[in-house]
Amino acid sequence: MIVVTGATGNVGRALVDRLLAAGAPVRALTRDPRRAALPERAEVVPFRPDDPAALFTGATKLFLYAQAGTAPLLAAAREHGVRHVVLLSSGIIQEGADETHPIHVMHATAERQIRDSGLPWTFLRPNAFATNALQYAPQIRAGDTVRGVFADGLSAPIHEGDIAAVAERVLLDGGHEGAAHRLTGPAAISNAEQVAAIGEALGRKLTFVETDPAEAGPELFPYVPPQMLERLLQSFAETVGVPPEITGTVERLTGSPARTFAQWARDHADDFRA
Repeated sequence: MIVVTGATGNVGRALVDRLLAAGAPVRALTRDPRRAALPERAEVVPFRPDDPAALFTGATKLFLYAQAGTAPLLAAAREHGVRHVVLLSSGIIQEGADETHPIHVMHATAERQIRDSGLPWTFLRPNAFATNALQYAPQIRAGDTVRGVFADGLSAPIHEGDIAAVAERVLLDGGHEGAAHRLTGPAAISNAEQVAAIGEALGRKLTFVETDPAEAGPELFPYVPPQMLERLLQSFAETVGVPPEITGTVERLTGSPARTFAQWARDHADDFRA
C-alpha cells in the first residue's frame, strides 16, 4: 500500500492515476474525500493526522508534500509500518542557496524532519512548475493582453506529469533511498514566451506586457501569501537573462524525455478558456 498525501493536487492526482494504472494499491489522503473525485480503485481517506492508524496501517510507502509533513506524523508512519518516504521538496534546496528564503525554510525543515525520523527517504527537488503559469488564466480568459513581471525571466518549467512519473518510478522500483533528484523541464523559456505558447495552444495571439514589480500584488499573484511576495519577486528578478538549470533526470529515471512547456500548454488549454 502506497499512501499519497495531497492526492487532489496537480502532482498528487497524476501520481494516483499512474500508480493505479501500474496495479499498485493506493491510499489517497485528502482534506475532503466527498469532493475529491478520485478514482474508485483508490482508497480515499480523510487526512487526519490525529488518526494515524487510519492513514498508515498496512502501508509501506509514503508520498509526502512538504506542507503536510511534521515530526509526529512521520513517527506515526514509521510506527505503523511505512519504510520509505518520498518527499516533494524544492529545487531551492541547493548549495549556496539563501537559507532564509521562506520556500527554502519550509522545504529544508521537511527534509530535516524526514532525516531525523530514521525512515529511508528520497527527495524530489523540482525547480519551476509549469503549473505556475495558471496565474495568467484569469487575464487570458478576459482578453489577449497579459500583465506580468520580468518578461525576460528564464526558467525550465517542469510538467506536473513528469514529476509524477519520476515519483512513480522511485516508489515502485526501489534503489533510490538516500537520493535527492533534481527535476526540470527540457529547455529554457522566458515568461513572455510562456504566454505566447499558451496563446498558440488556444489558437490566439497573446501579448505579454511587463509590469513594474513594485506594482505587482494579489491581482497578479492570487495564490502567493502577501508576506512571501517580496522575496518571490526578488527570486524572479534573479532569473532575467540567466540560463536556468536543466537536468536530464526525468528521462534518466522514466525512459521518456521531459515534456516541453508547449506540450503542457496544450494539455491545459481548457484551463485558460472562458
